[in-house]
Amino acid sequence: MIHDFITTHSGFLIPLAGGFLLDALLGDPARLPHPIRLFGKMISFCELKFNKGKRRRTKGIAVASILVLLVFGFLYGIQLALHDFPAVKVVINTVFFFYALGNRSLIEEAWKVECRVQKNDLSAARRQLSRIVGRDTSQLSFQQIRTATLETLAENLSDGVVAPLFFYALGGIPLMMAYKMINTLDSMIGYKNDRYNDFGWFAAHILDDGANYVPARLTAFLMISFPPSSRGFHFVHKYASRHSSPNSGYPESALAGILNCRFGGSNTYDGKRVEKPYIGKNYRELTHDDVVKSCIINIRTSLLMLICTLSMYCIFQELTGFSHNFLYFWG
Repeated sequence: MIHDFITTHSGFLIPLAGGFLLDALLGDPARLPHPIRLFGKMISFCELKFNKGKRRRTKGIAVASILVLLVFGFLYGIQLALHDFPAVKVVINTVFFFYALGNRSLIEEAWKVECRVQKNDLSAARRQLSRIVGRDTSQLSFQQIRTATLETLAENLSDGVVAPLFFYALGGIPLMMAYKMINTLDSMIGYKNDRYNDFGWFAAHILDDGANYVPARLTAFLMISFPPSSRGFHFVHKYASRHSSPNSGYPESALAGILNCRFGGSNTYDGKRVEKPYIGKNYRELTHDDVVKSCIINIRTSLLMLICTLSMYCIFQELTGFSHNFLYFWG
């Protein structure tokens, strides 16, 4: 029975298992061609060309919509073109799946920051942290550096692992990579400043916020449910909705609750002071053990989401009454 299931659904299972394993072993292939870097170049070209003059919001809506549909259409076309070549399609889908995940690289970057904190090298820790956060790191203390690192680990667990897997379960590689384009758009033009306020409004507040609504809450649920954390549930219920982002507060509240610490506070973005509401009240010194525990939580939650992805796929097929093969998502 299990053998029959694996054989029938290998087009879904092999990229899922293979891509996940490749990310765990290799991380981000910095020296290889990467579709996310291509997405970045496409966004930069469009931003320079269209983010000027009048009707910037309208232009931003058009650019974001076209780019997302272009990615989905291109990957969907590949699924169609390779329908009669299932082995080739499985290999290509596995590679794209690998590119869409980023948990190992996230943990490695966070660990590089922590190594510099451990060495009491404040300048190096600030520089290393600036690679993974958008805030100004030039004046941060060791405590603030660790806080920023843990907040980033939690937020990007949703963006970099849970959300891609969620969309893979719903629509295969085409929908998974369309989400990655949405996420890349938000990271590049989703800033609240004079340059991007209008042009990036649709990408940040409609596409990205909408796409991450369910994954962010699912991330928090997985973090605090296995093993159960009553304080984590309390933090999510009390603090998650206070965050300026409709989604980021959920995984951040979950992690703060598990660690019984305090996130949030004042930070500087693009030269402007931003007051983030506090998540938690226990202002204690964050330690090396907190960073280690947070990395373990990321890995554990990623594995749980892997199981959830398989479950979602099976449930979706049962509820809809037709196979995804009909849509050529997996072959």
